[in-house]
Amino acid sequence: MNAIPSKPVLTTGEVASILKVAARTVSKWIDSGRLEGYRIPGSRDRRVRREALDTFIASHGLNALAETAPSAGTRVLVVDADTATAELLAGAIRSETGHAVDAARTAFEAGVALARAAHAWVVVDAAIGMAEVTGLTAWIRATAPGTRLVITGQAFTPQDESTLRRAGATTILRKPFTLRTVLQVLEPRAAVAV
Repeated sequence: MNAIPSKPVLTTGEVASILKVAARTVSKWIDSGRLEGYRIPGSRDRRVRREALDTFIASHGLNALAETAPSAGTRVLVVDADTATAELLAGAIRSETGHAVDAARTAFEAGVALARAAHAWVVVDAAIGMAEVTGLTAWIRATAPGTRLVITGQAFTPQDESTLRRAGATTILRKPFTLRTVLQVLEPRAAVAV
């Protein structure tokens, strides 16, 4: 289980990343007594001792899942012209998944962020402009073909969707969508039956 951080105490986000579930699921497991953990006094944050996580993994037969868990280096980039929305979505993804999340407002800022670090996922709002989204998508496909792209937007014509898929979009989400929808796209194996 070398993918599990060697820290003696883990956050719900770190446990969620290891077990490939949402941090909220980990919190529910703690609150229901399925996973031994504790709440930090004066806060809603919870923590799990490493030994308790090891016991939970062993008792539920999750060893293979934990061994293949992504490292804390999994990165997500959120690109949205509205800074407040970008930061809100980035913060929610960060707290629910434990992934490192960056935010950008333009295709140029996104290019700079992508040049600095490899991102497993890029979530782009089409409000930055269809030409910018299409160009950014094509550039990511050419430079980082393994990066998965989620394009969000208010309304897409069939031609827009076709253009985005040809450029390399992995998923297209129409607004309004919920955070749960985004998390299900980013964490498709989040439905671990325990």
